[in-house]
Amino acid sequence: MPGRTHRREFKFDIVNQVNGGQQTTAQRCREHALSPALIHCWRTEVEALGEAAFTDQAKPDQSIEHRIAELERFCGQLSLENAILKKSLATYRAKNGTK
Repeated sequence: MPGRTHRREFKFDIVNQVNGGQQTTAQRCREHALSPALIHCWRTEVEALGEAAFTDQAKPDQSIEHRIAELERFCGQLSLENAILKKSLATYRAKNGTK
């Protein structure tokens, strides 16, 4: 169900039960209609941030990393477009005999 938000305590409960071997990811997914990828993301965040996971303090870092990745992709796209345009211009000049 897209658009749902879960309390911090709920996320920790799910992660702790899966990490502790009390229940499998599949069991928790079926019980609470969650995707395995979502639980994986929660587990990764807890591993990386510990008790700071799922707090507002954790979100700015993720936002910055997301923005950097977005800008790197955009930069790569511009670089590719620039190379294509340079090649097209060189081809055009060669066909028309201009410098």
